[in-house]
Amino acid sequence: MAEIILDSLAHSYSPSPQGRSDYAIRKMTHTWRNGGAYALLGPSGCGKSTMLNIISGLLTPSEGKVVFDNQDVSQLAPQERNIAQVFQFPVVYDTMTVYDNLAFPLRNMKTPEAKVRSRVSEVAELLELTSVLDKRASNLTADEKQKVSMGRGLVREDVSAILFDEPLTVIDPHLKWKLRRKLRQIHEQFHITMIYVTHDQLEAATFAEEIAVMYDGTIVQFGTPRELFESPNHTFVGFFIGSPGMNLLTVQRTDDGNVSFEDIALPLTVEQREVLAATESDNIKVGIRPEFVHLWQEKRDHAWQVPVQYIEDLGTYKIVTVRFGSQTLKLRIAEEAPEPKDHAYISFPAQWLKLYVDEYLTGEPQHNTLETGDQNAD
Repeated sequence: MAEIILDSLAHSYSPSPQGRSDYAIRKMTHTWRNGGAYALLGPSGCGKSTMLNIISGLLTPSEGKVVFDNQDVSQLAPQERNIAQVFQFPVVYDTMTVYDNLAFPLRNMKTPEAKVRSRVSEVAELLELTSVLDKRASNLTADEKQKVSMGRGLVREDVSAILFDEPLTVIDPHLKWKLRRKLRQIHEQFHITMIYVTHDQLEAATFAEEIAVMYDGTIVQFGTPRELFESPNHTFVGFFIGSPGMNLLTVQRTDDGNVSFEDIALPLTVEQREVLAATESDNIKVGIRPEFVHLWQEKRDHAWQVPVQYIEDLGTYKIVTVRFGSQTLKLRIAEEAPEPKDHAYISFPAQWLKLYVDEYLTGEPQHNTLETGDQNAD
């Protein structure tokens, strides 16, 4: 197991990069702590797999270095880094049995056969492969092959880290949740440093203790699933995390230090006004999660009347779409909450209205101990 530090790391596939747009990974410094279970989350093309391949040694970074437990490994080959990597598609030897596939990494290291049997048996039981140990890999289903591929990474006890590059792509949907929970169980048992690349926020949240969200070649936020949901550090995180994502409004400054959206005044907190006064940027947005918008059936002070466009009943909750000025907003309400008719009244609780300057969150109180509660009312 290892602590992995990416120190001033950047990578470009261009031999002579000229600007930011030429970099697949933009300069960053980031630490993966020893023994943690992490997810690297982001859309296709954001740099996730590039970063994973740099950590494993399949790619040499253009700039900066990769450090394992205070040792610079940037120039070391993958086999010298003691890394196990599980790819999107299964990597198995079809002509070998499942047992021999799992034993192969250990036999390669001249491990005594008694230890091989013990370790293969343990990993096969964890992954529920005991019943197919004598089968040739060519006769396995796609999900069984991927479990074997995972097992080849898990069977060695001395690995610095295990890297997973979207490993459940070929797995049937009904088995994905089970395998994610199995990986989490394995992590809790062995405390191996694990980094799991995915574009699926549900996969990330159910596997990882902490999630690194990548956007446009850099990590824009690193935190727990709750932190990403309650305090998105970047507008992309607000949009990408949640179902539906955060409502974002482009706003203008007002003379009293607050902001407005199409002549609708939106009051800010003291901290937000202070930050706004200190910046000259005009790239200003406010955001609020659909879960945190207050929905009222009757007129109230500090609430705006909005036309209701449509309501989606998703079984355990409902999504209400309303028109706020020229923009649509999404609200999430409980399944049993009464449905508004032609119009409703909405308000934005100050503690959940986030301010973004140049796309990054700002103006947050120093000690935010707010708890989520029932944010909707009759």
